[in-house]
Amino acid sequence: MKFVEKSKEKIAVVLDIDESLANAIRRSVSEIPTLAIENVTFVKNDSALYDEVIAHRLGLTPLKMEKNMNEFEECSCKGKGCAKCTVQLKLKAVGPCTVYSKVLKGKADVVYDEIPIVILSENQELELIAEARLGKGVEHVKFTPGIAFYRDVVDIDVKDNCDCLEACPKHLLKEKGKFKDVYDCDSCELCIEECKREGKECVEIKKTGKIVFFIESFGQLDAKEIFVKAVEAMNKNLKEISKVR
Repeated sequence: MKFVEKSKEKIAVVLDIDESLANAIRRSVSEIPTLAIENVTFVKNDSALYDEVIAHRLGLTPLKMEKNMNEFEECSCKGKGCAKCTVQLKLKAVGPCTVYSKVLKGKADVVYDEIPIVILSENQELELIAEARLGKGVEHVKFTPGIAFYRDVVDIDVKDNCDCLEACPKHLLKEKGKFKDVYDCDSCELCIEECKREGKECVEIKKTGKIVFFIESFGQLDAKEIFVKAVEAMNKNLKEISKVR
């Protein structure tokens, strides 16, 4: 493994694996339990938006993970909802104002404070009680902790200086035998198409057999933690399959 980029929000790592395994890890990101609002009880809503629209926006608001929470289906309450598997948040606002995600108060914190929920005019009120629980992206996209994608690592061979190098939309190609960050190349082959139009063959792109894997976090978990948990989820599923005879 080789980290090309590493931060809390994003990682890019070069892996010596094939596309089938990379895709399995990508799909396993949807198997990671994360916290999201599931039910909303409205006490008062004078805003221009329907209750369902506000509830949908709240559901897509990333929440920081609570430690030692049980998964909803595996909790001792058997899915009825209790302090071990659910978190309650409250929101109360009076216009005129823009209601942001930071107004949500409870045992869970929002990841981003400035997500707009609704605009309230003068004397309009919004009061609600939201219930959040752990879930997985395979159930609903709001439980997905981030985006995972990958591409082939390629070897770019610039044989001669020509105008084809300017065709690269990411401006990766410089001059003969030199290029910028090869991990940014998505093999669009616009440079090769430009060469063919000019009757030249000065750029060659070859696959190296390696994958560069990207994960961008929505904030509930660090990007590196998402990668580790995705691999763990994949291994867990493989163990379940191995039990089938």
